[in-house]
Amino acid sequence: MRQPRIKAPTATGDSIYHCVSRTVNGAFLFDDLAKETLRKHLRQVADFCGVQILTYAILSNHFHVLVRIPRSTPISDDELLRRYKVLHPSPTRHQQATLATAEAWLRSGAPEGAAWRQRQLALMGDVSAFMKLLKQRFSIWFNHAHGRYGTLWSERFKSVLIESRDRVVEIVAAYIDLNAVRAGLVSDPKDYRFCGYGEAVAGGKLAQAGLRHALGSLSWQTAQADYRQTLYGVGSAPRDGAASLSLADLEKVVRARGRLAPSAVLRCRIRHFSDGAVLGARAFVARHLRGLGGRRADKPPRDLPDLVDWGTELATLHGLRRRGTT
Repeated sequence: MRQPRIKAPTATGDSIYHCVSRTVNGAFLFDDLAKETLRKHLRQVADFCGVQILTYAILSNHFHVLVRIPRSTPISDDELLRRYKVLHPSPTRHQQATLATAEAWLRSGAPEGAAWRQRQLALMGDVSAFMKLLKQRFSIWFNHAHGRYGTLWSERFKSVLIESRDRVVEIVAAYIDLNAVRAGLVSDPKDYRFCGYGEAVAGGKLAQAGLRHALGSLSWQTAQADYRQTLYGVGSAPRDGAASLSLADLEKVVRARGRLAPSAVLRCRIRHFSDGAVLGARAFVARHLRGLGGRRADKPPRDLPDLVDWGTELATLHGLRRRGTT
């Protein structure tokens, strides 16, 4: 039986999620063209769904995305048509109605227009709808481009609800942008084309806006300086062997009373950032567990390893990885 996904109500404010999806059997399927196409679809679907990509990382067999779902607000017919055109710039057999047909329905007040509007709105402002649409559209392109059929993705995507306070969002963003470093693909995340930080450094305005939001900065210059210090540590940039350190190795350092720079920790795979359900202070985690019932609600939040001063009290919920979290 599938466990319900933990979501924050959009009527009360913004919510932020770290989502991860992997290829079937973890196969390394994505070359540079596929990664670039997935990034294009990521931007298109985010615009259509009315969500903001704070950062992302696309690897050969999986991708991460940190997405902000804004507070729900009314959407005008003109905005709805604009978003539909973003998703369907030219007529295809996969769309239910052409842009001209939908516009005629809406302008005339026809009942078909009201039904069409409801179908589009159902795909907006929701992390599950966003990820489902993104993965479906990319799967269609990938299977067609490679002459294959069948499922492309393994199980349901995983998501972690992130508390938007202190440095929590910034830390998770850095974890995502350091994926290529941990994988040994680059030594500097700015050199990896298929992550939010690399796109932002290359001048991508949407990528810069996403990281500015993650850091709470008004300018890219300020965000860039602050974020690079988070990625590398103030005054140093430990690189050699960092990608091979395990969580057990880090805990040995702590037991020996040696604390690490955030950059060193973030270069390692900290499972708490992707294998839990809620990440934030204990009160935030507990609040979003209430009312769920079942075994998940009975599990108390668990602290992140005491490896470094995270800048806030962080906690996460475990036990969801093998059941999936759509």
